Amino acid sequence: MTETGRSGKRGEKLGERGGLPGDLRRLLERYPREIWLDHGNLGGMARFWLKRHDMFRDLGPMLSRGIDSYRENPGDPSSLASWLAPRINFFLGEIDGHHQIEDHHYFPVFMDLEPDLRRGFDILESDHHVIHGALEANAAAANEFFQSLAGESDKARFAADDYAAENEKLISLLLRHLEDEEDLIVPMILDRGEERLGLY
Repeated sequence: MTETGRSGKRGEKLGERGGLPGDLRRLLERYPREIWLDHGNLGGMARFWLKRHDMFRDLGPMLSRGIDSYRENPGDPSSLASWLAPRINFFLGEIDGHHQIEDHHYFPVFMDLEPDLRRGFDILESDHHVIHGALEANAAAANEFFQSLAGESDKARFAADDYAAENEKLISLLLRHLEDEEDLIVPMILDRGEERLGLY
């Protein structure tokens, strides 16, 4: 099935939409974000999952600040590479692993329990394919940048620009996805409870 097929109607694909379609927000209207953290059904698994999302929200901009600092004032290339490379690897690897767990464990459980929301999980699964492509592009641009640090400064500057652009693209896609994923899943958890969903 193509990504368009997974995500359903035109305009639901990540990078095209501004949020979940209205028919998938019915539980969100009953359980708006401002009540989530104080709700009794927000258990340990959901809180851990939300913290992972917050970590991704923090790491992406951290990488942007690191590369922007280099672009504004190139310093010691080896120092930059030793700081930036492990953080990029961690960021990309953790996102990929997080999505694998969701696709193979949580999403199938949720779809069985909430068949009315199946299209929402198809959208989220399609997002994961789009993000995976952005992860690969990000890694390729990062590798080009690190290789360029041993060469001419002009080449390194252009490679830094390319990596910065790929990182901003990934962050934009990721932020939209994380918000929509939370808007679909957290209200469902609050409505049913983690024990009934098999998440305890």
